[in-house]
This record gives sequence, structure tokens and C-alpha cells, in this order.
Amino acid sequence: MTVFAVEYVYVADSDALRDEARPAHRAWLGDLAEAGTLLASGPYGDGAGALLIFRSADEAELNAVLKQDPFASAGVIAGIRTTEWSPIIGLLAAHAS
Repeated sequence: MTVFAVEYVYVADSDALRDEARPAHRAWLGDLAEAGTLLASGPYGDGAGALLIFRSADEAELNAVLKQDPFASAGVIAGIRTTEWSPIIGLLAAHAS
């Protein structure tokens, strides 16, 4: 499995929509974490986006997973940057392929 860093950039002034979709978004993330697909996630301090760390066979599989995010269907994600990542040292290093 490959580790990917996924950066979300939220639509400006989408706070109310994110607040509404957040319970479903966090439940979705919780299910992925329990399955071992999501290694870590959290919003940026400025509220403009979030960083999510996933394990996936490849980017196509990951993109299919990301389309299921309730934030995606709520239309609050303005952009997504996905980067293959190789954690070498630290808590996530054991999850690298």
C-alpha cells in the first residue's frame, strides 16, 4: 500500500455548509480510520482547508474513496492536492510501503 497526503482547500465562506456536513464527514472519516485506510486527518488552524493521510493501493483507488466524502457532495471543497508520500521516520513510517 502507498501512503498519500491529501490537502483539501475549502470553498471561501462555506463555514455554514461545512458545519452542516461535518457530522457525516467525520463519521465517514471514522469508518476509514477504523478500516486502516485513513491514518490521520485534521483541519488547518486557519480553517481554510485540511490535511488527510491515507493508505491506498494507488491514486485511482484513493480518488474513488475521496468522491464519497460528504464534504465533496456538499460542495465545500474548492480543490484537492494529492501527493504520494513516503514517511521514513515517526509514527506513520510503519505504514509506508
